[in-house]
Amino acid sequence: MSDPEAMEGLEGGERRRIRPALVVALATVLILVCCGGGVVSLFMDAADKAVDYAAGCGNGQLVDAAGKLPSHRSYGPEQVRNAAIIVRVGQDMKVPPRGWIIAVATAMQESNLRNLPNLGARNDHDSLGLFQQRPSTGWGTPAQIMDPQYASRKFYEKLLTIPGWESMALTRAAQRVQRSAYPNAYAKHEETATTIVNSLTGGAGRAVGNQLEMQCAAAGQMAASGWTAPVKGKVGSGFRTASRPDHQGVDLIVPKGTLIRAAAAGIVIKARCNAVAPNGSDWGCWRDGSPSVRGCGWYVDIRHANGIITRYCHMVKQPSVVVGQSVAPGQEIGFSGSTGHSSGPHVHFETHINNDSSKNGAVDPVQFMQRMGAPLGIEP
Repeated sequence: MSDPEAMEGLEGGERRRIRPALVVALATVLILVCCGGGVVSLFMDAADKAVDYAAGCGNGQLVDAAGKLPSHRSYGPEQVRNAAIIVRVGQDMKVPPRGWIIAVATAMQESNLRNLPNLGARNDHDSLGLFQQRPSTGWGTPAQIMDPQYASRKFYEKLLTIPGWESMALTRAAQRVQRSAYPNAYAKHEETATTIVNSLTGGAGRAVGNQLEMQCAAAGQMAASGWTAPVKGKVGSGFRTASRPDHQGVDLIVPKGTLIRAAAAGIVIKARCNAVAPNGSDWGCWRDGSPSVRGCGWYVDIRHANGIITRYCHMVKQPSVVVGQSVAPGQEIGFSGSTGHSSGPHVHFETHINNDSSKNGAVDPVQFMQRMGAPLGIEP
């Protein structure tokens, strides 16, 4: 039951040492901007996208959409100002930060954060404004919908009527409001929307709660970004350490049988056993592995928006999910164990970019999850 792709970059201490792939590096500071009394650092990553690595989880200060706003590489001043209006309306309505990100991402998809007038045949029917709301379906008059504050308020009013919207995948929540012909398109904007919200609010994409009671997301809680730690546990062996340069993830130390959660919404692309005995025969996953066994044991790969893949290894039994299944943030996907290349119970967790599940796409999960507002390394 050998799986070369799964074995490459997983628990590889017993294989020949390989030259580590280039780590995706954080480049120089792109720009420093003032935001709510704090300084937010915007860096460039290897994909040439602006990302927010600032500390903090929201400063509680209301966004001043009429004041000086941070820039963003992908969006001009007018678009960022429209995003600021969306966030400020959400703040005034006491909508939690998760709602701000859903709203901004939706407007990115519908209008590219531009307050669009009716464009006739180029538009969908009589759609208008930031959210392409339609007067004919009851969103308001054309003049009202072309007011970004009114349009934002109507979006939030509908969002707040949806039971459980805060824990939904962004695509599902946005679709329940918009009823778009392209319901899967919203998710691709989640990361950039989080970045913009972070830059406007001092990091509220990492927060839970609302404008009055905002705090950093703890392990097991879903941050406004839509991400959560898969388990609560200390980080053991780290990412590509000097002693294990081909260790493409981190080990989260938890007891056998600990529930493992999906780190974010996505689609299961692998759910299988991969355990090979030293002689090359199938070791199987009906028993614990050892340091001499190769492979991930029972494991799951989930593909998320923007080409991100997460991997969860060494489950104690067959995963709780199947290939092709959609999962929500924090959904049960399996239970921790010690199958495959393992010397004791833990969860080996990997994060990959560019739709590349090999070692070439692997990035440090600790840094990645910190950026997404769902820090690893918390004790049970």
